[in-house]
Amino acid sequence: MPRIWKFGDSVNTDDILPGKFAPFMAGEDVFQTFAFHYIRPEFAAEVRPGDLLIGGKNWGLGSSREYAPQALKKLQVGGIIAPSFARIHYRNLLNLGIPAFEADLTNVLQDGDEVTLDMATGELRRGDEVFQLPPAPEFLREALAEGSILAYYKKYQRFPGEQES
Repeated sequence: MPRIWKFGDSVNTDDILPGKFAPFMAGEDVFQTFAFHYIRPEFAAEVRPGDLLIGGKNWGLGSSREYAPQALKKLQVGGIIAPSFARIHYRNLLNLGIPAFEADLTNVLQDGDEVTLDMATGELRRGDEVFQLPPAPEFLREALAEGSILAYYKKYQRFPGEQES
């Protein structure tokens, strides 16, 4: 069952993956092992596929470095929920197939809470409690079914939601 990893406000791309551990510095095969190296050093070793990140305001601010969300993708993070996202980072998450939900659950969920997420309905459950997230739009669910927007495009030669030619 996925668990919650809770973070604060203004987590930037250097917090997610410090620049000195970029793929071209640390290596394509290991750079993800440095995710949150300085603010949650246990994260990369303990995160499980499907775990969800709860962030505060302005998640992903800073540079547009795509390798920060790539590290999360390689670690198989199941999604990120935050009240607001830096726009470029938000798009990078979606391009890579990491669901991002704009909702404030910072005062509700705690580190280690076990949850389930229904992507189609946006329902996040912790035991008997249900938290309604904005459901992912149809185009995003189509893309996530293929793994990412990029994978969808490679397979269909168009973006999700575009008419077939």
